[in-house]
Amino acid sequence: MTEHGTIRIPDHEYKERVKRAAEILQRKGLDAMIVNSTESDYANARYFSGFWPLFERCGVAISAAGDAALLVGPESGEFGKDRNKLDKLFVLKAYREGANPEYPELKADTFQDVFKSLGITGQELKIGVASYLDTSVTIMEAIKDAFPKAQIVDAGDIMVELRSIKSENEIRFLREGYRIAELASQQVIKEIRPGMTELQMVGVAQRVIYENGAEYEGLPMYVFSEASTRHAISRSSYRKFQKGDIVQLNLSAKIDGYSAAIGYPVGLGKLEGFRRDVVLFGREAHFWTQKQIKAGVMACDIAKKFYQYYVDNGFKDNYVYGPLHGTGLIEVEAPWVETSSTYALKPNMTFQIDTFISTDTFGVRWEKGIAVTENGCEVLSPEIGELYELDF
Repeated sequence: MTEHGTIRIPDHEYKERVKRAAEILQRKGLDAMIVNSTESDYANARYFSGFWPLFERCGVAISAAGDAALLVGPESGEFGKDRNKLDKLFVLKAYREGANPEYPELKADTFQDVFKSLGITGQELKIGVASYLDTSVTIMEAIKDAFPKAQIVDAGDIMVELRSIKSENEIRFLREGYRIAELASQQVIKEIRPGMTELQMVGVAQRVIYENGAEYEGLPMYVFSEASTRHAISRSSYRKFQKGDIVQLNLSAKIDGYSAAIGYPVGLGKLEGFRRDVVLFGREAHFWTQKQIKAGVMACDIAKKFYQYYVDNGFKDNYVYGPLHGTGLIEVEAPWVETSSTYALKPNMTFQIDTFISTDTFGVRWEKGIAVTENGCEVLSPEIGELYELDF
């Protein structure tokens, strides 16, 4: 077993990421790129800096020449210095927390200070802003106020290009996360009983992942039962399990930012009839998807055939979303595999095979992580597929 905390992205890999980003900026004719992150979706800023914010927002600014700086809020200066993998750090009020303090005594840095330090001069700049969804109005207005003559463009595609193909280190971290997530899943299966609550089982899973070296949960732990299993996204509750319930597990572990999750249903008793048919079809669709994956295949072709697989088997009305989504620093990250996708799979792209099927009364998800190879895919997690039907 790996010693806790020893699996880390090496410092040189962060510098290589900045260099690759700068090359893309030059190719696209951009003077700079600013990526922004929040506590819940920290991925773009952490990808370059290793920093994960708390309460406040954060960002990274990168010049086309390959220099970079971490941008943090007023209370994260020392925190940022301790964790930052970049050589420069600036404290900006635009990255303050949601309570919106004014910090009247603080002499904060500005985006002009940041760009000057990075050697970016002039006013008529072309600035790419990545993670538009995680860029607050306050941050965007601060950029515009600093550079009123600048052209600001959405640079999200740059981050997709950079993060889609994983390094060997990234894939290794995901494997470790999946290993720990499966340990947590098996412990929950051992301890779960009618009369216990969903949140009690979340506690069991959290204990196991931390005991085995996880940095944090890879996602808020999913332990749902019966009606709440219909939720594609949800939170566990105080609902008490009953004999005969379908319980959905989606448990996860984060290793140096890399989030690995596995999911499968557990029956608190024997599943029969339509309920069993739905659960087993979900499993069949999951492994059908796995067989379609290899480098060179168009993502949209897999998605279209996946939808047709539901239609052909009589489950058209139970379809919710496509067969795969990217994974890495966040358990759900770009790119998705959808009928509208226009890219081909490439080696070392990592995905969750995420097979969700929902009915009026319950749903189930079979989910695990894979890496694309030339001739298929490598399953990064311990293989799933067993239907657990517990006897009480």
